[in-house]
Amino acid sequence: MIPAFAVGRTQELLFHLGCMHQDGKLDAWKIYLDSPMAIEVTDVYEECIQLLDEKDIKRLHLANHASLKSFLPQLEYTVAAEESQSIHEIKSGAIIIAGSGMCTGGRIRHHFKYGLSQKQNTVIFSGFQAMGTLGRLLVDGIKKVRLFKHEVHVNARIETLGGFSAHAGQTELLNWASHIKSQPRIMLIHGEEKALEALAKALNQECGLTSEIPYLGDQISI
Repeated sequence: MIPAFAVGRTQELLFHLGCMHQDGKLDAWKIYLDSPMAIEVTDVYEECIQLLDEKDIKRLHLANHASLKSFLPQLEYTVAAEESQSIHEIKSGAIIIAGSGMCTGGRIRHHFKYGLSQKQNTVIFSGFQAMGTLGRLLVDGIKKVRLFKHEVHVNARIETLGGFSAHAGQTELLNWASHIKSQPRIMLIHGEEKALEALAKALNQECGLTSEIPYLGDQISI
């Protein structure tokens, strides 16, 4: 089970799974894309395939495939709720990609209800999990969760893939900020407290920029 955001992250995962298939490194498991929004976005990617990264287009063409779906023939779309529910009947040999990425909603929670308690299952997180989310609780090793009024024991393996973040790191942000010549009002709102404080300090020391970190309940006037 792979929780993934519908826009961008899912399509990146499909591309890498397709590369693994083309290289003979992927078992012949069924891969279910269980997200109506992600399916629609993937269709948009296919319509705009020539706008992808040049080396990725080359990889697709070398394999004589013009779309992500044909690049990964095991891929199946499950749009209807009934199709999604039928996945629960599968005992082995399936990869399920569903939203939301941090497990705060979406179909992944339904798959967790049936799959988290099974030792043979694995949950693979493909991105950062924010504090307070179900995804973060699982990454941090929680042993029981409550889903749809049911207590579910976490017996599945929990793994994390690094390198799929869509956000710039501190180095990239500082490089970007170094080109700012004025003194704008900067609000740091995305990230955990220690990371925000470290970025605020670096912005001041390396770029001469003062920034603010709003907290819950703060009011900001512009």
